[in-house]
Amino acid sequence: MKIILIRHAKTDGNKKGRYIGVTDELLAHDTRIEKTYPKADAVVSSPLMRCVQTAKLIYPDKKPVIYKDLSEIDFGRFENRSYEDLKNDPYYIKWLESNGELPFPGGESKGDFVKRCIEAYERAAAELSGQDIAFVVHGGTIMAVMSHVFGGGFYDYQTKNLGGYVFDKNSNRYECI
Repeated sequence: MKIILIRHAKTDGNKKGRYIGVTDELLAHDTRIEKTYPKADAVVSSPLMRCVQTAKLIYPDKKPVIYKDLSEIDFGRFENRSYEDLKNDPYYIKWLESNGELPFPGGESKGDFVKRCIEAYERAAAELSGQDIAFVVHGGTIMAVMSHVFGGGFYDYQTKNLGGYVFDKNSNRYECI
C-alpha cells in the first residue's frame, strides 16, 4: 500500500507569502502541473478548493474522497496576513520566538491540529486499505503526518507547493516528490 502526500498548487495568497489556512482560496490562474506523480488507486483531499482543484488536475480520472479534518490549521488572527503585515505584532513576535509552538490567537493550537490530521489520515488509510492512496492536502497536514509516521520534528517535513512525499505504508523509508 503506497501513500502519496502532495501539497496543493499555489494560490494567490501563497504567492504573496500570506498565512493561508482556513481561507478557501482557489488556485492561482496560471497553475500548471508540469511533473508526473505516482499512480494512485484512490485520491483523498482536504475539502478546501485549492486541494480539490489540485487533485482534479493531477488525477483527472479520480473523484477525490473528502476528509474535513485534513484541512489546514486555523491561523486565527494571522490568517491571510503576511510577515510584513505581522512583523510588529507582539504576539506574532512571541509566536516566532516559540518556534511556532504557541497557539494562534483566535485560531488553533498546533497540538490540536496535529491530532486531528493524524486521526483523519489513519481513518482514510484504514478505510481505503490495500489501495495506493494519494492525499492532496496542505503543507501543515503533510508535516503532521510525516512527523507522526517517521518521527523527527514537525518542521522537518516542510515542502513546496506541488511537492510532497511517497512511501510504502509498511516501510520506514520515504522519497521526496
